[in-house]
Amino acid sequence: MTEKFHQLPIQIRFSDVDSFGHVNNNSYFSFYDLGKQEFFNDVLSKNFTTQDIVPVIANIQADFLMPIFYGDKVLVETRVGHLGEKSFMLEQQAVSLDGTKVYCRCNTVLVCFSQSEKKAVPIPEDYRIAFETYTPRPYTF
Repeated sequence: MTEKFHQLPIQIRFSDVDSFGHVNNNSYFSFYDLGKQEFFNDVLSKNFTTQDIVPVIANIQADFLMPIFYGDKVLVETRVGHLGEKSFMLEQQAVSLDGTKVYCRCNTVLVCFSQSEKKAVPIPEDYRIAFETYTPRPYTF
């Protein structure tokens, strides 16, 4: 893979599987949350519980392309797809461990929010530098 994604292996739990035998669509969002958390931990190296400015989800959209079944080996891949003034978009996908299958793609717009000012604020410069260093140029699916 030539694009730079942050990768996180996901364990499919029995409770993720619905009565149709595949991973329920709601579970994907939990997988993507884990991917976001690890991406922020690794790329930004921030503990958001101690920060004034935090990224909050403004919009999330997913395309379910094929089912995941219990026992499938899955990775969640995460990268920054767009940087705006106060918001940025994370592009994520759930893929097979060998990279041959894309199960689902997800775009999440996050807004930088100041907890003390209770409003959206510009993306901090250290976020921009970290994102641009990790992903040299914005990508889109």
